[in-house]
Amino acid sequence: MGNWSEAILFGVTLVSFVLGASSLIMGFLPKQGVAAGVLMKERIEYGFFGVTGLVLCLVLAYAL
Repeated sequence: MGNWSEAILFGVTLVSFVLGASSLIMGFLPKQGVAAGVLMKERIEYGFFGVTGLVLCLVLAYAL
């Protein structure tokens, strides 16, 4: 019961991995009915958040 900090850190690591991976997947999913400029903007945003989430996961895994 003394390792609450490690358990919380593991939970945050897992959440950042799931959000990062799902953002990358959402960036690759095809969208219909969206203008080309808006589509590229969304893909760049999803890619940025996906890579950021995975990098945060790696940093937190190193902290474990």
